[in-house]
Amino acid sequence: MAKIYLFDWGGTLMVNPPDMKGKMCDWEHVEAINGAHDTLALLSQQGCKLYVATGAADSSEEDIKAAFERVGLAGYILEFFCQSNLGIGKGSAANYEALGVDASEVTMVGDILHRDIEPAVEAGLNAIWYTPNASLAEVSGDYQQIQHLSELCNL
Repeated sequence: MAKIYLFDWGGTLMVNPPDMKGKMCDWEHVEAINGAHDTLALLSQQGCKLYVATGAADSSEEDIKAAFERVGLAGYILEFFCQSNLGIGKGSAANYEALGVDASEVTMVGDILHRDIEPAVEAGLNAIWYTPNASLAEVSGDYQQIQHLSELCNL
């Protein structure tokens, strides 16, 4: 059976500067996270199914896809889940339950512990905490962590 990955958007697959406001698809400059292209390409070649789940309340599924197209990542993503198409915001187990999938078959990859990882685990998903800026001293033993997206290809 193919692995199923559910990725967070901002801070996990695309750079999300804290000072930027509004829809990412409308920003003058958008950028993929270092290693996102190669990682998604390899996971796709391995037969993995890749999805995005975001808490971006001001962006529709079309807006999100447009931002991914601008950085060349849209072709790897099978579907974009957001508040506008799920009817519920991210940050709770209910968000992941609304996807209607067998939770034990899905791995959530995200950079924010309280919004991506903890709710996913609560909903029964596997979870990998993406911590690119953490030092070894900061790494928590409670959750599986990666510091570079390419590490997903070796799991």
